[in-house]
Order: sequence, then structure tokens, then C-alpha cells
Amino acid sequence: MNTVKKIFSIAFLLAVISGCNKDYNDTSFINNAALPTKIAASFTITQNNSGLVTILPVGEGVAYFDVYFGDVTTAPVKVSVGGVAQHIYNEGVYGVRVVAHNIAGKTAEVTQQLTVSFRAPENLVVNVSTDAVNNFKVNLSATALYETFFKVYYGDVANEIPQPFLEGDTISHTYAATGNYTVKVVAYSGAKDSIVATKLVTITNPLVLPITFESSTLNYAFTDFGGGTTTVIANPQVNGINTSAKVAQMVKNAGQVYGGSFIALTSPIDFSANKVFRMKVFSPRVGAKVLLKVENDANANIFYEVTTTTTVANAWEDLVFDYSAINTSNAYSHIVLIFDNGTNGDGSANFTFLMDDIRLTNTLPTGGGTVLALPLDFESKTVKYKFTDFNGGNVTVIANPQVSGINTSTTVGRMIKSADQTYGGSFIALDNPIDFSSKKTFKMKVFSPRVGAKVLLKVENLTSGAISYEKEMATTKANAWEELTFDYSKIDVSKSYQKVVLIFDNGTMGDGSANFTFLFDDISLN
Repeated sequence: MNTVKKIFSIAFLLAVISGCNKDYNDTSFINNAALPTKIAASFTITQNNSGLVTILPVGEGVAYFDVYFGDVTTAPVKVSVGGVAQHIYNEGVYGVRVVAHNIAGKTAEVTQQLTVSFRAPENLVVNVSTDAVNNFKVNLSATALYETFFKVYYGDVANEIPQPFLEGDTISHTYAATGNYTVKVVAYSGAKDSIVATKLVTITNPLVLPITFESSTLNYAFTDFGGGTTTVIANPQVNGINTSAKVAQMVKNAGQVYGGSFIALTSPIDFSANKVFRMKVFSPRVGAKVLLKVENDANANIFYEVTTTTTVANAWEDLVFDYSAINTSNAYSHIVLIFDNGTNGDGSANFTFLMDDIRLTNTLPTGGGTVLALPLDFESKTVKYKFTDFNGGNVTVIANPQVSGINTSTTVGRMIKSADQTYGGSFIALDNPIDFSSKKTFKMKVFSPRVGAKVLLKVENLTSGAISYEKEMATTKANAWEELTFDYSKIDVSKSYQKVVLIFDNGTMGDGSANFTFLFDDISLN
């Protein structure tokens, strides 16, 4: 009996071992390992004119890194995850190549620019902007001459550990409370001296125009009356001119014919410069009346209202409310919305409306409803092609001085780039966000004084420059019209872009001469 038990035990043990050996020989999980992602490197430099640079590679799904220093040293240095590489450089600009390997031997790589200088940094410029979605969040970037890297102190905690970053990075920080904070950025090079710049950042969380319903920190609290019910919901109609994540929905139920809702802003509306309301509306039918009214906070008898009607059904449109006759000596901080004033609702789909992007502008549609939109051909007699210039760029719309080749149109845009900043240019704000849902290729005709001039075409969010996408092309002809193509196939269509920014020869200082004078025309999305 004992012999039988022993034989059974041995057989059972062999079966277990055999099963375990089968599992350990399965290496498919290695071969199926994903490629490394989020590959980057940070640089720090010893401030003693030695040129000693410490390189910290980072990434996800990485087994180890190969770091190529980008100078005369051709062989890479193998760096483990969490480790660093150190190298002594001469002064210069280097492309540091980081190759990340996963456990299967598959690789992904990135090349980052390293500037090594034994001259103290100069011309430190810090850009800080409030995030378009979160009022407590700021986005920051910096530029300087001769710097290797930056460190930022956000000024909101004691004994703060600074965050390092490189030129070209946009980094973010979220504050815990409203208030005034001093942001300090330090630029470092290989020299013993650094340079410091500070920015005062004020964090507030007011409910003001424009109302986009996208903030994660604001309370969009509507007060309903007479059968109107308004709630903020996920956008159920992401299409056309409105691809935002959230919108407001008004359902008009049986109650009073004037049923609607109002929202109270933190402070009175400033009508001193802008007197045109715009609001995107999705209506179930054509001809629905939309009343937009403003009221005094304490006295509802102090008000102004304008009614317009929808012109499309089951699609977004941008309605316009002309407030040019409003009495600006009064204070108005309530926005009242009533759909189909004079008709009792029934709570059905026929009385369900969506609305978004309530904003105040100074632009009325002209010429029978003409709005400033793509394509931009500069031929309209009623549309105002208003460019905003920055840092040496200057755009005017002029009679075409080069009526030839592929462009025989009457009027064109002209950019003269003068001395100021190397990124000098101009932008134009369209009346509505650009619809990238089906078309993602820009085309623009350009007349350049030389071959190889860089042309950057960038789109930005109306209120946040941090939300942007850009492409740069180079001219191939001199003193002749050509059509440049900008591939926007990778643009994030979930974002809203309403500004078109143009920069010629980005990175080169202009001088206002004929060599820095460019013509452009027929900006279109295809």
C-alpha cells in the first residue's frame, strides 16, 4: 500500500513540474510587449564652465535606454531606467538622441536639442496663461538665449522643489486655491551665473463671459422659471461648428408661455466695447424664437432683450443678438434665455434645445449675413479682414500688385516682417470655430521674394493660445505665386480653433525690407 502511495505521489509531482515548465516556457508576453512611449530627456548642466551635462532619459514601457550625445562621440551610453548619463561638452548646440528599448528589443526614439554655453543666459521671456477649461490651472513656457534648461517655482508651497523643463516645453500646474502667486523661472547655462524672471499670477474663478460650459471648477447654476428647465450635459450633437464636450440643454415644459431660465454672472457685463451677443443653438425646427435678455441683479425692471429665430433644424448654428442700442449706464449681470416665448411647451423633443458658447463680440454679420470665415480670399466688400499684428509682423489687405500666374484676384494680404522678435507675425479671428470634422488640409497662395522662406500656418483657440496646432512649409519659388499645402490630418478635432496665425520665416529677425515682404491669398480648408 505504501508503495502505491509513493508511486502516485511521484506521478503527481512530475505532473505539477511538467505543468510549471510549460508556463515558464511561454514567452509570448515578451514578443507582444508594446513599443516604448512618452520618450523624453531632461538636461542639467554644472555651472562651472566645465561643460558637464547630466542627462535623465524617461519613458514608459522601457527596459533600458541608449543615449547618443550628438557630438564627436559616436558610441551610445546604455542607461538603465531611472539612471542618468553624464558627458562633457564643448560650447554648441547638440541633438541628443535617446533610443528606448523594451523587453522584446523593440525601440522608439526621440532627439532633443541641447544648448551648451559658458555665457550666462540672456533675454529670458516667460509665458503664463490660464487654462481654457480649469481656472485654477496655468500653462507655462519660456525662452532665453544661451540657456540649457529652466526651473520653475510656482510660489504656492513652502520649501518648494522646482520643476525643471526645456525650451519648447509647455508645462502645467494646478493651484489649490484662488489668490495671487509669484511664479519664478530660472534659466541656467554652463556659466556660473543664471538669470531669473518672475510673473505675478492671479487665480480667480469667476463666472463671466464667454460661457462655454467646459470648466471643471465653475458652477453653471441656472434658475428655472415658468416651465423652463436648463441643465449642463455632455454634448449629444458633436458636429458642425460645435465639437465641444459640454453644452446646456433647455427643455420647455408645460407651465407659462414665457418659461425659461437665467444664470447669474459674478460681475456686471462690460458693454463698453462689445455690443453683439453670439450663441450657438441646436434647434429641433426652423423658425423657433430665441430670446436673449440681460437683467440687473437687484431690479428685474432694468433689462434689455433681443429675439431672433433659428434658420436650420437639427444642426448647430451661431445666432446673433444686436445689443448696440443697450443703455450702458445700467448694470446687467443676469442672462435670461427663453425659447419660443409666447408658446406653451410640452416637454417633448420639439421643445428641447441645446445652446453653447454664449459670448459678447463686436462683430455683426454684414452683407446679408456674411461672416468672417474660411475661405479667406479678401474679395468681400462687406467683411472686415481685421488682422492683429504681434512682435514686428504687419498685415494689410491691398490691391494685388502681382496679378500673374495662378493668382489673378483683385485683393490679397501682405505681410511685412520688421525687426522686433524672430516670431513676429499676425493673426485673424474668425466669427466661428473652424470645422475640421471632414476637411483637414489647408492651402494658401504665397508670393515670396526668395526660395526657402519658411511659412508657418497655425490655428489657435479663441481664448487660449495653449490650444493650438501648426504646420510649417517652405517656399519653392521666388517672385512668383505658388500654392502651399499644410497637412492638418493629426489635429485634435475635439478642441476648438478660431484664430488663423501666420508667421513668415519663424526664427529669423525681419528688417522690413523687400526681402521680408510676402503676399498671401486664398486661405482655404480642403
